[in-house]
Amino acid sequence: MKNKSGQKRIYLIGFMTSGKTTLGKILANVLGWDFYDLDKVIEEEQKMAVHEIFTNKGEEFFRNYEVEKLKELSEKEYVVISLGGGTPTNDFVIDFINQNGFVIYLTVKPENLYKRLKNKIDRPLFRDLVLSENIAEEEFTKKISALLSAREKFYKKADLEISSDATRIGKTVDFIARKLHGVIDEKT
Repeated sequence: MKNKSGQKRIYLIGFMTSGKTTLGKILANVLGWDFYDLDKVIEEEQKMAVHEIFTNKGEEFFRNYEVEKLKELSEKEYVVISLGGGTPTNDFVIDFINQNGFVIYLTVKPENLYKRLKNKIDRPLFRDLVLSENIAEEEFTKKISALLSAREKFYKKADLEISSDATRIGKTVDFIARKLHGVIDEKT
């Protein structure tokens, strides 16, 4: 773990359905900090779900808007911010969050991601696979693995990696809180 003491922002990154939002809400509560889910902030402002923004306005619009909202939220202190799975997958964003806070990467194995994604139609990159009638688990998992592999070079730049495969959420939050002791700036 990198020595980044005095941090006032925690960013949660990882593949879609890795538990960033669920864990982030609990972690923020434990720390007494505010919580923001970047995708939810965007959906509220755009009055559309992420997959609708992708369809109606395009991925490029979404990614540009996402960076602007991330910068805006990063002006706040004592916050836990959950990023979308694709948010930190460029050099600017991963460097930005590393410079502005403590970054935690929640890891999940592809086979577990498949179980979490196989029925979700709100994920733009997997929507077509979920909606197709005869998609094989192997093909779906292969697509997950390929996308995860492409994104990991960015995810691995996090300050801390934690598996969110099978550990109970409470234990994971306790573990993170112990790891953060002395790293974050305690809110007074």
